[in-house]
Amino acid sequence: MQEKKGIYIETYGCQMNLNDSEIVSSIVQEAGFLIEKKIEKADMIFINTCSVRENAERRIFERLIHLKQYKKRKPRLIVALLGCMAKNLQAELLEKSEILDFVVGPDEYRKLPELIREAFNKNRALAVQPNNAETYDDIIPYRENSISAFVSIMRGCNNFCSYCVVPYTRGRERSRKSASIVREVKSLSKKGIKEITFLGQNVNSYFCPESKIHFASLLENCAAANPHIWFRFMTSHPKDMSDELIEVISSYENICKHLHFPLQSGANRILRMMNRKYTYEHYLSLVEKIRLKNPDCAISTDIISGFPSETIEEHKQTLSALKTIRYDSAFMFKYSQRPRTKAEHFPDDLPEEEKIRRLNEIIALQSSISRELNKNEIGKIHLALVEGKSKRNPKQWRARSGTNKLIIFDLPEVEIKIGDLIELKITKSTSATLFGEFV
Repeated sequence: MQEKKGIYIETYGCQMNLNDSEIVSSIVQEAGFLIEKKIEKADMIFINTCSVRENAERRIFERLIHLKQYKKRKPRLIVALLGCMAKNLQAELLEKSEILDFVVGPDEYRKLPELIREAFNKNRALAVQPNNAETYDDIIPYRENSISAFVSIMRGCNNFCSYCVVPYTRGRERSRKSASIVREVKSLSKKGIKEITFLGQNVNSYFCPESKIHFASLLENCAAANPHIWFRFMTSHPKDMSDELIEVISSYENICKHLHFPLQSGANRILRMMNRKYTYEHYLSLVEKIRLKNPDCAISTDIISGFPSETIEEHKQTLSALKTIRYDSAFMFKYSQRPRTKAEHFPDDLPEEEKIRRLNEIIALQSSISRELNKNEIGKIHLALVEGKSKRNPKQWRARSGTNKLIIFDLPEVEIKIGDLIELKITKSTSATLFGEFV
């Protein structure tokens, strides 16, 4: 009997890429292949890529150079590149990297068994055609995490923010059928999953044409039917945030009080250039509504520093927004020009040193705000989901609060296991981490 061939998958980028790797794992296992945990044992290496920022693509090219050593040791090794970068650069990837055997975009994963066969017959291939009907809603992702799961509720994006490649790499927005999502949640519940994160480029615009269900109703239905599961979601585009969703978040204890709410810039002219479709004032009014209904809700954000033509005054407006809103955390980046986007044609007129200077100023301010907010947590008691051992100290464990705060704690004398919900009293903090003791 022929031995099954093994595939090692490396994933770069966001939670949606992680979920895509789970879908890929399911497809190839159904076709008779194994998922390998060690790269040295693999007959195939899949690199699932991100193309959102220039630095992400640079890392992938560096990784492909590094993988040459594996190909030298095992000439029959298949190396494939998947995901957003595959769709964005297409045939250029096969030309730039001779070790690649095939390239496949986010809408073509069903073709993987066929592409693998072609690769073992020494035929290089490219499969990057868009499919705006593909949601993979009939595929149950292969998950190794026994307590948490990502559930993709939609794919693609219709927003066309001027700096973003996602509508070009992942296609137009399409929502999964609500019945398919409910079935998946029910299946995860039976398997003992304790936490589910709904994923979409903009979950707020989710709409099932069959059931006529919007995101707020989908979230409410799932939370009501599964009170023992914590529900999270990302990402929320401010232009589609509804009063109904804010109300649903406040109405259910098992909907986590954490919202990722990307601002990008505090300057209205820059927001218009970014095609974000809201003003800073409107965004601020939404934050006030959220906090009125959910006073303890943690809010995180995305900030881009040094967008084309951004003035010093506009940079200061972003700093002012951070001081006013006081985010719990933020993902902060300097602008990098992406091919095929509208902003590619804007003059990238800020020197790199100035982009970095402004970014460092934003990071320093946000770090001080995060440190202050976390310091205010000292003495409070949080219900938290135990995730496992601390990565820095094996004698300590880590848990995550409903507000998405990481809490490190010493193991108590009572037995505790991964997936338990426990109460932790916060005893100290840093800008990124809380430390607590078992109550």
